[in-house]
Amino acid sequence: MSGTASPPSPPRRRAGFFARLRAAADAKYEVAESAASVTEATATAAAASGSVPPGMQIAGAWAWRLLVIAGALAALLFVLAQFSLVIIPLLIAVVLSALLVPFKNFLIRHHWPKWLSIVVSILSVFLVIGGLGILVTTQISSGYADLKTQSTASYNQLHDWLQTGPLQLSDDQINGYIGQAFQAIQNDSSALVSGALSVGSTLTHVLTGVLLVLFSTLFILIDGQGIWKWLVRVFPKRARAGVDGAGKAGWTTLQSFVKVQILVAFVDAVGIGLGAFLLGVPLAVPVAVLVFLGSFIPVVGAVLTGAVAIFIALIYNGWVIALVMLGVVLLVQQIEGHVLQPLVMGTAVKVHPLAVVLAVAGGSIIAGIPGAFFAVPFIATLNVMVKYIASGTWHAKPDPKESTADA
Repeated sequence: MSGTASPPSPPRRRAGFFARLRAAADAKYEVAESAASVTEATATAAAASGSVPPGMQIAGAWAWRLLVIAGALAALLFVLAQFSLVIIPLLIAVVLSALLVPFKNFLIRHHWPKWLSIVVSILSVFLVIGGLGILVTTQISSGYADLKTQSTASYNQLHDWLQTGPLQLSDDQINGYIGQAFQAIQNDSSALVSGALSVGSTLTHVLTGVLLVLFSTLFILIDGQGIWKWLVRVFPKRARAGVDGAGKAGWTTLQSFVKVQILVAFVDAVGIGLGAFLLGVPLAVPVAVLVFLGSFIPVVGAVLTGAVAIFIALIYNGWVIALVMLGVVLLVQQIEGHVLQPLVMGTAVKVHPLAVVLAVAGGSIIAGIPGAFFAVPFIATLNVMVKYIASGTWHAKPDPKESTADA
């Protein structure tokens, strides 16, 4: 009928309204349940952390960080070891340049042309190395006859001591031991042959290393500032001032170390070489040259090369002269340790002698002779650079953007 009232809302709309209401209630329940679980997890974590002593928490936090740092250092050393044929000559060139750059700048300040200053600096290295080589060769060749005579006499004395001394060995026993030594050499002939076959590749590596040292040193002398500015531009702008200042501080320390180490090596070589000469020890000049080169490994190098002088004195001059030679070596070491190291090396490098010994030992374990040679200059340079970065004085310095743009 027309007079009847309009029908009520469809049931679908009521059902949709109640469905939305129920969904909202379910959502509130899920939020409340998740909040409760988070609260429970937080309480459990708090209880767990409360059960662990604070010292263990700090130790654990430091432990994983130290493990990450150690892993990164191990990976870095592994990568460096793979490129040692390039890195070692480059490091030698840097150390050599630390000595030659001041000499080149000195010549330039005295109105020498730049190219002539560089040529003279490079030639001076060859002259010094060649002069030392000629001196050693001349001394050995001129005293070869006496060395042969003394070697024969020393062998006869050793032979007599083995027979009449505490060992009481007979001629047959001595000859048997000598035969066993030759037999061992023959048994290892395959290793000797393989070593001889590898001489060609070794000579190739040596020649490549010498050329890399020569060219790297040459380019550092020609455009060392430009190379450094290019390296600084690799870093972010905020870090450039710090990297530039730390690098210059490290370079100054490296220059001081090289100059002071030459002085220390010269004193060690003169002291031990002069003592060997006055005692009549043969090969005094070659021993002095060996001590000079070995002294570039601080503290340890002079001791080892001094032991060579003592051994030569024992073989050719007897145990009395060897004991006197030992006293000479110890005296030179005392002068180095109590005079040169504190007064000269300490002011230039600012590294404790114990740190020097540990650095040399660690470097020799990691990389052998090159590691022992580069350990102390690396530690000294790194020490200065870290101190400069930690001081924060570089924050007030302007960004070296303009100076790098001129390179």
